[in-house]
Amino acid sequence: MCGIVAGVSGRNIVPVLVQGLQRLEYRGYDSCGVAVHHGGLQRARSTARVAELVQQVQTEAIASGTGIAHTRWATHGAPAVHNAHPHFSHGPGLSSTSGVAGRVALVHNGIIENHDELRAALQAKGYVFESQTDTEVIAHLIDSLYDGDVFVALQAAVAQLHGAYALAVFHRDEPHRVVGARAGSPLVLGVGQDTGQGGHEHFLASDAMALAGVTDQIVYLEEGDRVDLQLGRYWVLDAQGRSLDATQRPVRTVHAHSGAAELGPYRHYMQKEIFEQPRAIADTLEGVEGITADLFGDQAHRTFQTIDRVLILACGTSYYSGCAAKYWLEEIARIPTQVEVASEYRYRTSVPDPRTLVVTISQSGETADTLAALRHARSLGMQHTLTICNVATSAMVRECAMAYVTRAGVEIGVASTKAFTTQLAGLFLLTLALAQVRGHLSEAQEAEHLKAMRHLPLALQAVLALEPQVISWAEDFARMDNALFLGRGLHYPIALEGALKLKEISYIHAEAYPAGELKHGPLALVTAAMPVVTVAPNDALLEKLKSNMQEVRARGGVLYVLADADTRIASSEGIHVIRMPEHYGALSPLLHVVPLQLLAYHTALAKGTDVDKPRNLAKSVTVE
Repeated sequence: MCGIVAGVSGRNIVPVLVQGLQRLEYRGYDSCGVAVHHGGLQRARSTARVAELVQQVQTEAIASGTGIAHTRWATHGAPAVHNAHPHFSHGPGLSSTSGVAGRVALVHNGIIENHDELRAALQAKGYVFESQTDTEVIAHLIDSLYDGDVFVALQAAVAQLHGAYALAVFHRDEPHRVVGARAGSPLVLGVGQDTGQGGHEHFLASDAMALAGVTDQIVYLEEGDRVDLQLGRYWVLDAQGRSLDATQRPVRTVHAHSGAAELGPYRHYMQKEIFEQPRAIADTLEGVEGITADLFGDQAHRTFQTIDRVLILACGTSYYSGCAAKYWLEEIARIPTQVEVASEYRYRTSVPDPRTLVVTISQSGETADTLAALRHARSLGMQHTLTICNVATSAMVRECAMAYVTRAGVEIGVASTKAFTTQLAGLFLLTLALAQVRGHLSEAQEAEHLKAMRHLPLALQAVLALEPQVISWAEDFARMDNALFLGRGLHYPIALEGALKLKEISYIHAEAYPAGELKHGPLALVTAAMPVVTVAPNDALLEKLKSNMQEVRARGGVLYVLADADTRIASSEGIHVIRMPEHYGALSPLLHVVPLQLLAYHTALAKGTDVDKPRNLAKSVTVE
């Protein structure tokens, strides 16, 4: 969600800025722009794709060694050019139509909660607002505080801001200088090459991947940090204004996997990532020779002996992986588990327990709601924290005491696929480790589970071979406006995830229910125009599920069933069956979700929607 790229260099930096924006397109955006220092301030903005912005830049010959760039996901103000970043401040009483050059250029990720009161105060000073954004407030505020040093003005400005922000700013009167700050939104500093024209170039970005191919020397800025970039040098101050050295903010070598962003032979990133799941699972489990708490960190064994319950905090798809893990944790590890929507958790009164293991789940590790929920849990005295996360250098990993880093690789498609299945793999390992420490896992059970996990990549390959059958289903679904998804027990969260995938990228209204809840309301919706997808593994609830399916058929509903081979469910009038290659026991959710991902993908393909960048959605939700 939103992307920042900025920097100072002795060379023309604009190609680096726009290339960085292209690498951040996966985050989701509805406008983009770039501003440079070229004598005065110069910018180009667009509500089209970054490729169109590149054309503008080339046509207008925009070039400079100092610049900032941005992809915006609309929060305050509609997706429109006048709301797009970068924003300028021209000074009191002046605007872009006044003929006077701008003085401050700024890009911003996040949300400023006190923007209304700041706007009123700045309007009283004569500042003219040209957008509906909260961001323009910051540009005018910095201008109002400027007295010859933009870094000093930035520090004074952020002291007045309430909310979340990552900022990159430059001033007309200070060429070759960009300043930045972060609070609640990610920002990294990139140390570049020595251009021979004033020393090393330096960059800011919201994601190290934006700088792939430019520099792999990254400084991860912490909460409250402010940074001053100049040619050949940079300074980092903490929230208290103390200067930080290289031991406090070390330069790390980060390989940002620029090659992983290549589409290759696939039509869309989502399709590519669905088919990468066997490899992603194999990579995530690489090096797991046995079940041990040490997989989660040096202190994990001692912590796992201490805790007596688990609290899972997550959003969206990650929340559904947590819901599935609850079944594992309570059945296999026999530990009470609560799963909370992270965006709701800190806004209600809860009963904290210091003997709780707080588990966060996040693909990016920068999910604002989940980070805030983690910090809230810690403020309540729950210090045993662990994350399942796909980014080893993320804020989530840095802030949790323990971690299991999945190895899904870069996930570009907004609708998460391989991140979800690797999260499930990590959560299953956590379940087994807790079960072992608590005395609920025998050597024979451990060996059996490990064997099943090692077979997962091959099992997933067999499921992916079902794609032609899923395509035939998708042709039916593309003509529908609504769909129901049913599951029972461990597979109810998989039904939820399947419904989410369909609605995210095909825009078909889809809901999921525990199958036993049909007659408590949803059955009223069932007609021939309401396809009902049913996840039907051969488990203890199969016969109950078959009864639920008969309830659908009795009302004229049409069933689309993902059935294990030995369930004795056959295709017939109104029942379409895809047979899974094998029953996979406790790990069955990792297999059953894959046809649901393919169903969503091929339905969206048939409908002609933007599969990788669905409307109104962003990949990395870094604002509340």
